[in-house]
Amino acid sequence: MRTRLRVNGTDAVVLTQVGELLGSLAGRDLAARCREGRLDAKGKAQSRQKRKKTLTSESSSRWAGAITRTSEDQYRLAEQNLWAQRASLAARIQTITARLAAPVGDRVGTGKKAVRGYASKSERHAKTVRLQTLTTRLDAVEADLIAGTVHVVRGGKALLHKRNNLDDAGLTVQQWRQQWGAARLFLTADGEKDKAWGNETIRWNPDERWLELKLPTALAHLANRPHGR
Repeated sequence: MRTRLRVNGTDAVVLTQVGELLGSLAGRDLAARCREGRLDAKGKAQSRQKRKKTLTSESSSRWAGAITRTSEDQYRLAEQNLWAQRASLAARIQTITARLAAPVGDRVGTGKKAVRGYASKSERHAKTVRLQTLTTRLDAVEADLIAGTVHVVRGGKALLHKRNNLDDAGLTVQQWRQQWGAARLFLTADGEKDKAWGNETIRWNPDERWLELKLPTALAHLANRPHGR
């Protein structure tokens, strides 16, 4: 569930501090998970248990659980994207290769299997260069898949690329930094069906209309309620 909160200035500062701290821990955990590469089910469980234990001392058991679960999801999604890239590159290479095999300005075969050659020698040359580029990219993707290596940008590649094209994006440096910082915050909790009001990390009381947040260990001094803020 996602929603917007209307909070006072002090609570906004605290929420930002919590998000930044947990975001830092999430980034560190994601990097550790990515370094491990592809794991079997047992390896994933052992890895998550070990990383969760490390994170718990700086946050809480439930925050650590949400962070490690998110890291595993991000690794899996990044690996799925690699397979999709591989399929896309292979299809494009196959198409260009088939057209390069046909004479310039002519076609080979008939019906649905007919393949038209490129219209001119200059276009054919450009596609030959393009084929080399795509083949190099495919080799890199396949090497990553074999090694179990994934590439993830916390905050998103699209926003990262806007940093070098601020005018086109209609952003100032300060606006970009605000968006980048917000995108890298972590305030995610996993719901527990047997826990009242969500779970013990983020609790919502619909009758009294208050939301309570369990603070990470490092920010426990900011609490103004028995279990957090």
